[in-house]
Amino acid sequence: MKFNPTAAIIATLATLLTPTAAFAHPKLVSASPAANATAARTNVVRLNFSERLTPKLSNATLTMTGMPGMANHPDMKMTGVTSAISADGKSIVLTSAKPLPAGTYRADWVIVGADTHRITGKHNFSIR
Repeated sequence: MKFNPTAAIIATLATLLTPTAAFAHPKLVSASPAANATAARTNVVRLNFSERLTPKLSNATLTMTGMPGMANHPDMKMTGVTSAISADGKSIVLTSAKPLPAGTYRADWVIVGADTHRITGKHNFSIR
């Protein structure tokens, strides 16, 4: 088979000009409470991502990592907290039956976007 430089150039240009958004992974773009921030008591934690999530494969859990006045507080997974995907499909909303007590928290999330890759992450914040 003979090398065709015109075909090689066309193939290279086609590869370079192909949109790469289809290959991007969803990313955490914002949250409430904000990352590493201290917020007033709330019963809702919202994690906002860069693209729609696959609801059946995406969720989050909430863990209390520290409590005021209690040295060496062991991590404690919060019970009574539900995880749901928002109506627009781009957020995970954690809702607690009661406002979160003062302390430090970590939301651990697992998401799957259109590219079907499983992505994990953590989001830390405090409640005063």
